Amino acid sequence: MKPIPFMRWIAPAALFFGASSLWAQAADTPTLSAADTAFVFVCCLAVLLMTIPGLALFYGGLARTKNVLSVLMQVFTVTALMAVLWAVFGYSLAFSDGGSANAFIGGFDKVFLAGVTVDSLQGSIPEVLFFLFMLLFAAITPAIIVGAFAERMKFAAVLVFMVLWFTINYVPMAHMGWGGGWVFEMGPQDFAGGNVVHINVGIAALVGAWMVGARKGVGTSAMAPHNMTMTMTGGSLLWVGWLAFCGGCALAANGFAMWVVVNTMLGAAAGTVAWVLMEWQHRGKPSMLGAVSGAIAGLVAITPACGFVGPMGALVVGALASPICMWAVEKLKPMIGLDDSFDVFGVHGVGGIVGGVLTPVFALPMLGGLGFAEGRDLASQMPVQLLAIGFSIVYAAVSSYIAFKVAAVVCGGLRVDEDEEVEGLDLTSHGEPGYKLS
Repeated sequence: MKPIPFMRWIAPAALFFGASSLWAQAADTPTLSAADTAFVFVCCLAVLLMTIPGLALFYGGLARTKNVLSVLMQVFTVTALMAVLWAVFGYSLAFSDGGSANAFIGGFDKVFLAGVTVDSLQGSIPEVLFFLFMLLFAAITPAIIVGAFAERMKFAAVLVFMVLWFTINYVPMAHMGWGGGWVFEMGPQDFAGGNVVHINVGIAALVGAWMVGARKGVGTSAMAPHNMTMTMTGGSLLWVGWLAFCGGCALAANGFAMWVVVNTMLGAAAGTVAWVLMEWQHRGKPSMLGAVSGAIAGLVAITPACGFVGPMGALVVGALASPICMWAVEKLKPMIGLDDSFDVFGVHGVGGIVGGVLTPVFALPMLGGLGFAEGRDLASQMPVQLLAIGFSIVYAAVSSYIAFKVAAVVCGGLRVDEDEEVEGLDLTSHGEPGYKLS
């Protein structure tokens, strides 16, 4: 069985941690490891929890009362829809050989999971478990975009957009970055999805906010979160699941996986503290929303770096990225003038870019990092890093524009009628309230 392409991500770190490394396993005939299988399966459960209910509750609390159920419905349904598409064709196009087109897209060898059996392995885990783990990445990534156009987009348009975006954006990006495409071959340091997940959805959010337009009343009416208790609960589930999101990418129960988990934890913690302190100084009072936003910003920034930096580097990455994301939310967003409802671009897009740039800096051994691939140093790694980030921005912008444009044509526009938006999407789009208050 051919080794998983993105197992090469961890080559320098695996060599650092010794003979039990995945890199050593991948070079030999794959052998099932019960420990690795159990570890990755537990990570799958945690990543599902970070999506539903985690992301759904996080976004739901940020919405207004009349739209909370619509946001929950969108995240929940998109998660299910992406799982179906991943099984039908996404996994094959992302992680099989595309022949002459392999630089950009995989092939059709595994459509409908053809050839994926109870006995087939990827590395030391069952291939069907690897499929499941990557399914959960494919499910949460598009669902994050919901936060950009929340409270005003047609449900049908949401679903059409997601099918198109998954097909022309996420699957090719996953193949190019993880499945053996040209970005993967170029060798950027992106351990768990800074480009494929966070920069990608951040730019998609910006395009969506522009094409869907601002919510009615933005700038004149109160748009405050309706339930910070719900948002804190969802954000906490995101934090817990993120440890599995990043740690599970090691695909093995070993010291390196725990190194990744600790880095992820520390990045989030530093991001929280930095945002709280900056907000306290700037506004005079620290907020729960600020604390949760800081944690998410730290998690986003540490995602590409967690397999390359050391624990102290992880603290610095989180502490540096969080205030920059705060600036993007507080200052850059008004300058751009787009209503990105829940600040997907400001946190995921900006945090992903900052984390990607900082990764090779704090990968330096002199700063506690694990170093670079053979023949690379900071001077040669940084241009590769910047090229990968630049490509992600451009490809996400173009593909997202196409997906939104086609969805608008198919659905007769992207947003609901003005009267429906005023009344709220819970009743007008789904026929049921998020809350019964009497």
